[in-house]
Amino acid sequence: MTPPLLEVQGLRKHFPLRGGVLQRTQAWVRAVDGVSFAVAPGETLGVVGESGCGKSTLARLLLRLIEPDAGLVKFRGEDVLAASPARMKRLRRDMQLVFQDPYASLNPRLTIEDTVAFSLRVHGTPRGEAAERARALLGRVGLDPRLHGRRYAHELSGGQRQRVNIARALVLDPKLLVLDEPVSALDKSVQAQVLNLLQGLKAERALTYVFISHDLNVIEYVSDRVLVMYLGEVVETGTAEALAQSPKHPYTQALFASAPSMDPEHRMERLPIAGDPPNPIDPPSGCRFRTRCSFAMARCAEAPPQPVPVSPTQAVACYLYDAEPASVA
Repeated sequence: MTPPLLEVQGLRKHFPLRGGVLQRTQAWVRAVDGVSFAVAPGETLGVVGESGCGKSTLARLLLRLIEPDAGLVKFRGEDVLAASPARMKRLRRDMQLVFQDPYASLNPRLTIEDTVAFSLRVHGTPRGEAAERARALLGRVGLDPRLHGRRYAHELSGGQRQRVNIARALVLDPKLLVLDEPVSALDKSVQAQVLNLLQGLKAERALTYVFISHDLNVIEYVSDRVLVMYLGEVVETGTAEALAQSPKHPYTQALFASAPSMDPEHRMERLPIAGDPPNPIDPPSGCRFRTRCSFAMARCAEAPPQPVPVSPTQAVACYLYDAEPASVA
């Protein structure tokens, strides 16, 4: 088998909450807590979950934009977390991030052409060559460089800004692209254009995607495999087809049941999930979903369930799928 392009093991990040006169740490926000997965070359891994479950923090941890508390991140077999600053600069040529807010992530003082060329200049490319490559890439993402190249971010629409962000991420010819909700701020028609653009670029440049979103329709469309997160932990993984046809974890089932149907005869008669997500400062013991789960058992409060394979393409962290059926009430 082909070795994974990206491998993550036990990744954890807790943010301190400080207070008092001396600003001492009073509590911890458990944003990401023991996440593990692998991404094969050419694959698109979708990461889905409710707002606040740690998806965006995970994206920044992968590129070491924030330092993790524990865990391992390997890119092409190399330990990213142990890399020196000079080596990390080189690694980031191959690992790029597209941010969620297409306006806040652009420098308002730079023209669009200069924005795309900036990364090349940082890595030593001459100004003329950098500008030429930036113009070529702007054209590839659907922006006429003669018309848009000398404009500023505030002169573009939301979809155009996100195309600029995609061009900026691709200008260094990366192998891995981490996309943090790249279409959530766009309307549906522009979403479709950007998603089709990303699909075309992936095939054209042999890219690997980690695609983060809370929209199940988007995740199903772009992903080969899906990772479902809840309150900083992974509760289920599997192929996009397997999760869409037969979600196993009660949380995954609730997510798919919450998606609106195009069939007017298919009406939602009861809420698929009740309550709000628990506070990440003080999450429930054991399984973190147990306080909202209809199938919660006594053992769910004792220890967190470990992921177990339920099919060749699916694994779930839930005691309902315990290897010993007698232990499940």
